[in-house]
Amino acid sequence: MMIEDEELRNLYKEASADHIQKIEAGLLHLEKNPLDQSKMEQLLRETHSLKGDSRMLGVKDAETLTHQIEDILGAVKRGERVLTPPVFECLYQGVDAIRKIAHEAVTGQPSGISVFHVLAQLMAADSDDALPDVQETIGEPNGTISTQTIAEQPIVGNGAVQTSEPILPAAEVLAQVSDYQIDTIRVESHKLDKLLTQASELAVTKGQIGDRPTDIDQIIALWEEWSREAFVSRLTFDELERRWQTTELQPLQNFYNLVETRLEQLGFLLNRLRTTTFEDNAKLETVANELESGIHSLRLLPFSTIFNLFPRTVRDLAKQQGKEVNLQVEGGDTSVDKRILEEMKDPLLHLLRNAIDHGIETPQERHSLGKPPIATICLRGYQIGSTVSIEVIDDGRGLDVEAIQRSALRRGVCSEEELAKMSTAEIQSLIFAPGFSTRTAVTEISGRGVGLDVVRANVERLKGSIQVEFSPNKGCLFRITLNSSLATTDALIVRVSEHPYALPVGFVESMQLVSPQEVFASEGSQTIPFQGESISVAWLADLLGLPVKAPTSTKALHAASKTIPCIILRIGSERLALLVDTILEQQNIVLKPQSQLLKRVRNISGATILGTGEVCMVLNPTDLFKSAKRAVVSVTVKELTEQAQVKQKILLVEDSIPIRTQMKRILESAGYEVTAAVDGEDGFNKLRADTFNAVVSDVQMPNLDGLGFTAKLRQQEEYKDLPVILVTTLASEEDKRQGAEVGANAYITKGDFEQGVLLETLRRLI
Repeated sequence: MMIEDEELRNLYKEASADHIQKIEAGLLHLEKNPLDQSKMEQLLRETHSLKGDSRMLGVKDAETLTHQIEDILGAVKRGERVLTPPVFECLYQGVDAIRKIAHEAVTGQPSGISVFHVLAQLMAADSDDALPDVQETIGEPNGTISTQTIAEQPIVGNGAVQTSEPILPAAEVLAQVSDYQIDTIRVESHKLDKLLTQASELAVTKGQIGDRPTDIDQIIALWEEWSREAFVSRLTFDELERRWQTTELQPLQNFYNLVETRLEQLGFLLNRLRTTTFEDNAKLETVANELESGIHSLRLLPFSTIFNLFPRTVRDLAKQQGKEVNLQVEGGDTSVDKRILEEMKDPLLHLLRNAIDHGIETPQERHSLGKPPIATICLRGYQIGSTVSIEVIDDGRGLDVEAIQRSALRRGVCSEEELAKMSTAEIQSLIFAPGFSTRTAVTEISGRGVGLDVVRANVERLKGSIQVEFSPNKGCLFRITLNSSLATTDALIVRVSEHPYALPVGFVESMQLVSPQEVFASEGSQTIPFQGESISVAWLADLLGLPVKAPTSTKALHAASKTIPCIILRIGSERLALLVDTILEQQNIVLKPQSQLLKRVRNISGATILGTGEVCMVLNPTDLFKSAKRAVVSVTVKELTEQAQVKQKILLVEDSIPIRTQMKRILESAGYEVTAAVDGEDGFNKLRADTFNAVVSDVQMPNLDGLGFTAKLRQQEEYKDLPVILVTTLASEEDKRQGAEVGANAYITKGDFEQGVLLETLRRLI
């Protein structure tokens, strides 16, 4: 029967689950430590509380079974009964029945439990070991019932009710009521989720506001420059006033006085604004950090919340397999986000089942290997910085690499050619492939092709990673790594093809500049040496389906020919080097999940908005590793370097041999390939015979001067956008105007000629 009141139903759901979990944990403890009286007392308290809750809310079947369990435990505590393996089994069955009855009371779904049958088992449990004789507990031999007790009861008349309990004075009752206070309240978890998201948004906004003092400093710098110019102008005006001695300058004098006053007021207001902005930002940062930390702490629960669910499961699974396993739990007091616990329960159960079925040997096998007959599985949780780790460690047989290879080929996970190219770490990772299993027969808990791929999918959904380490015949370790905050994360911002992208810092092992000589290409892939081993390297643009282009500016081309920014990612024992255009900065970002329309986008786990207002895609490192294995290199580093090393061609048109020689040396020293022409006519012919990136020309030349040459090439469609720089001794404004009219992009006078000006102009125009 289901509890009708929704609030009471929810309360009973949480309370009963907590009591049942603690009762199971207590029974497991007593199996190993039967003389622990403190644990027995705790177990009796939990049983009594569950019985009381069930009676209060009308869950009669749960009350009946709990009462019988309480009787058994009470008899044991008094020394009247002994806990034996059969008794433990009956107690566990009773707890399982109570769990199903409680589920029925909460959901209304029939439990399918025969309370009479379970009760009979509990009552008959270990009857042979009960210390008092059964006949002694029945009563008097003749079966008569004593009426002495009934006769001794006082007779109540006239409707008056008598009780042995004292009646409290009214003042004391009122005092108890006035002292009543609500110490705790219940909040739906999704409301905390929303609140935490808003607090995280506040943290990002705080960072954006933190840039405002820089803007104010720029305004103050302009004000200071304006004040200096006003001071100089004031000196000039005072000099004019002394010379002219006329009243006509009085309006201008008044204006200058007003400007000085306004500048002084503006300076005062700007400095006060800067001071208050710094103070407000400091207060905002403190409050925002405390708010986010406080809200986050509300969602924290200890690892023991889920760890305590597993000892009974491990015990039962090991018993089914004919194995003996001791589960050790470490780090149960470490608190983590509630959602992490919810999402990790099933993956951890998969790992424990996998360890018992595949990893742990039978007692006979362990004895032959010189191992203790009782195997050990360690379930450990801990937090380092902003990273949460959960480890499942067993001392079993480890991974069978050859069996993994055979199963991968048999199930079509990969081909023999692909397998031959894989490293040991990559072969290990095959156990996470969908449908992978080394079992050929279906058992109760294995061989159905559902297992570690589900574990990895759940972990990746939380933007985490899973790694495996093993030693043959010594054991295996699975490590799940997650970000402690699911709302925000530290990310490395990079730029690729003029777009920003974010990489979670937890996956970044190193950042460095790679020279083209360090990159080796073979069989369609590229590698670089790192810490004594070769690791795969890929253009991030390739993995994202973007074009890999050589830089367009001369400065960037020279930089690309020397070094390329590189990021080393690491997941477990696997590494991947990513080549990017620019590494920008590291910052804390708010993760925006993908919309329902885009449930799964390869290589992308979400998005964020940077402090600059740009939308930035957050990359999924696990997907990047997968993409790198099947990516085709569009352009090798060597090819890009060759593109970067292609010299820009300059057509130099100059009739003076000394000047032509000097300018050619300047241009060639800067890395340009120079073709010289003696006049405009010669220059036009050479322009038609080759391709150039820019033209540098004199103005006064025979046959065809620089102005005519420029006008002529601008008449040709293919030369309309070709940069033209005129370098001449003609320095008048009229000469410059004529140069602009014929289409020159820049006009440099030889009298003020500096090679830096020419080279900078070329870099700007090309």
